[in-house]
Parts: sequence; structure tokens; C-alpha cells
Amino acid sequence: MAGSELLPVARSERGAGSIMAVAVVAGAVVTLAALAPLSLVLQAKVATAGAADAAALAAADAAVGIVPGPPCERAGGVAAANKTALRACQVDGVIVTVRVAVTAAGFDVGATATAGPAPR
Repeated sequence: MAGSELLPVARSERGAGSIMAVAVVAGAVVTLAALAPLSLVLQAKVATAGAADAAALAAADAAVGIVPGPPCERAGGVAAANKTALRACQVDGVIVTVRVAVTAAGFDVGATATAGPAPR
């Protein structure tokens, strides 16, 4: 009669594997949903860094006289072409420092770059 006592317990666990599978899938979906904005922000950070570098180089070219125009105006044009906003531009002789930013997934993502002639 000891075997008959185990039978009701076995019946009560019927379908437990399905519940576990649903829980695992739900956990995976929640994890991926949480990581999606992080992925967008990291991608925007890399793109913004490239935009800051390009804007600083363009501004330095103008500061040195390679291309015409005010350095910060050149930096703003390059930043806009890279779908970022120029937030700051500082010209110190022929060395230019710029800060650009963009909003990604509700976060303000920015980058700063400095460019100028190579030291001699």
C-alpha cells in the first residue's frame, strides 16, 4: 500500500514541465526586452564618438586654414550630417574641441573630441 500513496503526488505534478517552459520563455523575453535599449544606447555611443571625431577634424581644418569658414560652423555642419547636435565648440588657436550629442532610447548620449595639427 505504500505505492498507492505516491500515486496522488505524481498526478499533481502533471503539466509542471509546460509551466516551466512558459516561465523560461517569459524570462528570456523579459531579458531581451531589457537589453534592447542598452544595445541602442551603445550603438549610439559609437556613432556619436565618430561624429565628434569628424566634427573636430573639420573644425581643425578650418582653424588651420585648409578650408574656408569659421571652425565651429564647420563642426556644426559635420555634426548635423552625422545626425548629431553640436553642443559645444571651443577654439584655442588651431586646436579645436567639440562636444556632440544625440538622444537614443530616452538617454542623452554625448562624445567629445579634440583635433589640431600634430605636435612638432
